[in-house]
Amino acid sequence: MAFSPLISADVLQYNLDQGQDMMILDCRASLTDANAGRRAWQNAHLPQSQYFDLHRDMASEDSSQGRFPLPIKETFTKRLQSFGITSSQAIVLLDDAGGTLAAARAWWLLYIWAGHPNVKILDGGLAAWRSIGGQLVDSSAKITQASCDVSAVSDWTPSYNNNQLISAEEIIARPDLRLTDARSFDRFTGKHEPLDSVAGHIPGADCRPSAFNLTNDGYFKSSKQLRQELTRRVSEVVYCGGGVAACHTIFCYYIAGLPIPKLYIGSWSHWIRDKTRPIIRTKYLI
Repeated sequence: MAFSPLISADVLQYNLDQGQDMMILDCRASLTDANAGRRAWQNAHLPQSQYFDLHRDMASEDSSQGRFPLPIKETFTKRLQSFGITSSQAIVLLDDAGGTLAAARAWWLLYIWAGHPNVKILDGGLAAWRSIGGQLVDSSAKITQASCDVSAVSDWTPSYNNNQLISAEEIIARPDLRLTDARSFDRFTGKHEPLDSVAGHIPGADCRPSAFNLTNDGYFKSSKQLRQELTRRVSEVVYCGGGVAACHTIFCYYIAGLPIPKLYIGSWSHWIRDKTRPIIRTKYLI
């Protein structure tokens, strides 16, 4: 890879102190509360950071395609331009869940899909920034979408690439595909399903929760360790519940220098909308 897709809090602080051209996007989110991430950003965020909304910016409103469908290209382009993103600057993404919600989703959309050449995730997220005494700004509830867009509108145009996406129909037509489910084991087996109306998993899939990508203190495992773990069964397709946690695992394939699996972006929440699609309720972890 041409550059590291991770940045430490120390390096981010140094680059900001040196006046480096960096765009910081705060991606904190809750799967069940569409406004929780913005409230958290308003209460405390990195100076000059802008809020990148999982529910409104990183997904379209077409619920027939799953919980977080692919954004409409024209709408997504305008949103990125409103941030003032240019192709020459580094984009730094962060959340408060080790990248699983939803910094890795933002990375996939910006780097894999939209083709921005330099997108990084803050390793350890907001907790890492706090641990070095990084400054946080209290915005208060008066902050609006318009006033948080502090950068000038850019004319950068993404170069979209759908080649890393796969549909449900393609998965059904290819029973030989190696699938990884990035949800928890309880959701995979169907023992516990807090978000979707049907429990279980796609036939042929194995379970490797996205939480396995992180150390106990919330940082990404080393590229060497990820490579050792992921090569036990290299996946061709990754899915989760709504196309968010799957991006975390795909990001780790990139860190490990392995071929990048395709994303089934509709994931389980889309799969179960067609009652003719098969489901299974027990299997093992990989």
